[in-house]
Amino acid sequence: MSASRLRLGVNIDHVATVRNARDGAYPDPVRAARLAAEAGADGITAHLREDRRHIRDADMVALREVLTVPLNFEMAATDAMVALAERLRPHAACLVPEKREERTTEGGLDIVGARDHLAPRIARLSAAGIRVSLFVEPDEAVMEMARRLNAPVVELHTGSYCEAAVQGDGARLDHEYARIRRAAAYGAEIGLEIHAGHGLTLESVGPVARLPQIVELNIGHALIGEAIFVGLPQAVRDMRSAMDAARAGSADA
Repeated sequence: MSASRLRLGVNIDHVATVRNARDGAYPDPVRAARLAAEAGADGITAHLREDRRHIRDADMVALREVLTVPLNFEMAATDAMVALAERLRPHAACLVPEKREERTTEGGLDIVGARDHLAPRIARLSAAGIRVSLFVEPDEAVMEMARRLNAPVVELHTGSYCEAAVQGDGARLDHEYARIRRAAAYGAEIGLEIHAGHGLTLESVGPVARLPQIVELNIGHALIGEAIFVGLPQAVRDMRSAMDAARAGSADA
């Protein structure tokens, strides 16, 4: 079976983190988004947090106006954020859990426990022509709930897998990778589009990129970090090459 091209979504949140450290205008996350797209990114992801710690409302408006690739709006499942998405009309909205005290998103959205809260908000976004994605743990029961909620896309949380890779914990790495593999296979089988992301680096991306059911990876922190040393376009190209090589390997397997 030939493997389809794997899409790369570049998250530009932490360009805004650096900008906001001095509360100025530089570096500009919109410029970063354009550079990433020119270097091969298939889409741009930005998380407008409720506390506006990095991306700001004006950034979202500017991204929506200037991008020539799809914009993925990561957001909490609140009425205020849904209303903003309805006004901006991004290509996609990825619903994520959000805590004020966390440094970054910790774990997937509890779509089983929060199904009654999520259902009407997913319906509103879908009615606005926005493709809804749910950032979730890699679990077959969660895939089933996503289907019942009429969300066409899930993004599998790869954070635990990446932590195990960094720690060199082989047993945990195998366990977490098996979870991702099973969830991707089952989710695709029941008709979901499968994305993945969180914590992926050049060193850890290969096995995830090889899974044929996964059609998109969303990567941010590692790319912005690597950009300090090689520049953002080169960091994007390097990740694109690693993904392509891994996907080509899955076709040969």
